[in-house]
Amino acid sequence: EEPHGAAPVDFLQELPSCQSARRRRGGTQERRPALLGTTGSRGAAARALPQERGGPPDRPARERPECMAEKRRTRDSQQVDTEHLSRWEKWRRTSSKSLKKALSEVKGLSSYLVLWRHDIRSIEGKFGTGIQSYFSFLRFLVLLNFIIFILMFSFVTLPTIISKYGIFNSTIAYISPKNIDNICTIYEPNGNKGLVYFYTYLKDLLSGTGFLEVTSLFYGYYLIDAVWISIMRYNLPLAYLLATFAYLALSFLWIIKRSVEGFKHNLVHDADPFQSYCNKVFAGWDFGITDPNAARLKHRSLQYELQTDLQEEKQKQKIAERSMEEKLRIYSLRILINIIVIAILSGCFYSIYRVTVFSQESSNDVDNANSQVNLLVQYLPSIVITSANFIGPLIFSFLITFEDYTPAFEIKLTLLRCVFVRLANIGVLLFSLWSQISNCGSDKCKPCGYNYKLYPCWESDVGQEMYKLMIFDFIVILAVALFVDFPRKLLVTHCSWKLVQRFGHKEFEISDNVLEIIYGQTICWIGTFFSPLLPAIATIKYFIIFYVKKIVLIHTRKPAARPIRASSSNFFFLVVLLIGLLLAFVPLGVSIARIPSSKACGPFRNFNTSWEVIPDTVLQFPTGLQQILFSMTSEAFAVPFFVILCIIMFYVIALARAHKRVVEQLREQLVLASRDKMFLIRKIAETQRN
Repeated sequence: EEPHGAAPVDFLQELPSCQSARRRRGGTQERRPALLGTTGSRGAAARALPQERGGPPDRPARERPECMAEKRRTRDSQQVDTEHLSRWEKWRRTSSKSLKKALSEVKGLSSYLVLWRHDIRSIEGKFGTGIQSYFSFLRFLVLLNFIIFILMFSFVTLPTIISKYGIFNSTIAYISPKNIDNICTIYEPNGNKGLVYFYTYLKDLLSGTGFLEVTSLFYGYYLIDAVWISIMRYNLPLAYLLATFAYLALSFLWIIKRSVEGFKHNLVHDADPFQSYCNKVFAGWDFGITDPNAARLKHRSLQYELQTDLQEEKQKQKIAERSMEEKLRIYSLRILINIIVIAILSGCFYSIYRVTVFSQESSNDVDNANSQVNLLVQYLPSIVITSANFIGPLIFSFLITFEDYTPAFEIKLTLLRCVFVRLANIGVLLFSLWSQISNCGSDKCKPCGYNYKLYPCWESDVGQEMYKLMIFDFIVILAVALFVDFPRKLLVTHCSWKLVQRFGHKEFEISDNVLEIIYGQTICWIGTFFSPLLPAIATIKYFIIFYVKKIVLIHTRKPAARPIRASSSNFFFLVVLLIGLLLAFVPLGVSIARIPSSKACGPFRNFNTSWEVIPDTVLQFPTGLQQILFSMTSEAFAVPFFVILCIIMFYVIALARAHKRVVEQLREQLVLASRDKMFLIRKIAETQRN
């Protein structure tokens, strides 16, 4: 018997969703009544659903998408059901609720411990989510460098310090190098002795030479082969190499994890812009906000996000309405600008190469010259590299304004152009150093395998170059803030000249600032192997830069005329950072596996290369374990492993496509449901009129 109030089948077949399904399935109507059913049957099925599950729903009542009356009924039914449970079941449910509540409170309290939480929220409210994403990105690098520092200090620096001071009954094991000429083992760092002038200490602090060269900051300090703590032998060369692999793997996995999260946000936004707009309008407000200042910041944040969406839609509409003449003009202009950009990049690369070669040749000829000239010659590559890094983005930011792209794409294209300037500069510098270390010609490298006369401890020399790049980059950032940004602000505020007012308040260039910190982070990744405490310097550097950039932003910059979306910016920042990390793999891999290690310093002085510590350690394992490891590195294991990885990859791709189809079907059902509602509203209105 049909329940009271059931809708006729003919009426249900008039719904837009039913007609759409009938058209999709070829117009068949035989199964429509059975599939659609009646209102009463749907209600009975809905009421029978919890009974089929065999108990109360797993989700708490307050998390269910129901009205308050339904939630109260669900809660009452749950309380009635718990009365018939055993004591063990009651205790288990009570303890589970208590644990969830405790974890929720701990999570809420931990949010107050987030670094710069209030500062970043304030920046988001005043300048939008695009600039807020830069400061969140800076916070991520501070935490990453701090963890890398803890890793290197715990497994490399701390055991060395403990062994040298004899703490915990520890002793040092030295192994004399075998089959090596004595001339290769001579390394006399230029430590300061006797009466030293203050400017000498300042020069050493800036260049990493002198008293800094013999400290734990650089590779040459770690001369220990093993540390004995009680009866345990600590293999320092193996720990040094594994710690290097660990911080690279940690950085890679952490960046990938954050990139996947940003990629999900991009997919949600790009899939349906209208849905993103509705989410901001109807579900963007946080009703848990009670503080007026926090509410004001949240209001400004939503305003900037909506403004960004409307700006991008306006730009897309403008692009769609372009005539053929406008398209030809814009494309011709873009081709011309790209030719200019390629010429600028080529000039930067050639200039850096020539200056680096000149500095390496001249610094070896001015050993007896005064210290000021020597310091200038040593810093000449850093000066030219930093000048190119500073001037290049300014030119690119000026040129891209004529190419008429969307704000988000402007940031991406400018970042890509600046990446080739900043990151390739490091590659040119390292290539020049390697050419001086390895390709020395004649018989200079024959006894040791490298140019031991100029570079008795070449790892420390490379570490000093990375140290100088990082210090000089930090000095330039501070100098620009003090001597460029604030004087410009004073001139614009107190000078009424048209020439001065024409420049006006400068906007906060996100692409340029992001490239600054990605450039510094790439230097840190490369230099940590040659200078284990370099991440500590990078942590302090980024910590200070956060406050410097915040002060510059608040007092000397103005909000962007075209706001930038944070979700797409965050994802692209991490992609560029990943490019920097992959670039760091190349010089580190060459240094570890190809270039002979120094025989006068460092933990790898008894090995031809740093990588040889791995097979040497494996040969000390039991025979069965050795065979397992050797079989895992053979072709018989690699080929099936690669095939299995391909199968898994194809399965994941197929699963992703299936999920995508399900999402599209659910989106269609939502659209059809809204059409059904409009259809029913019109039917009710017609019934009332009749």
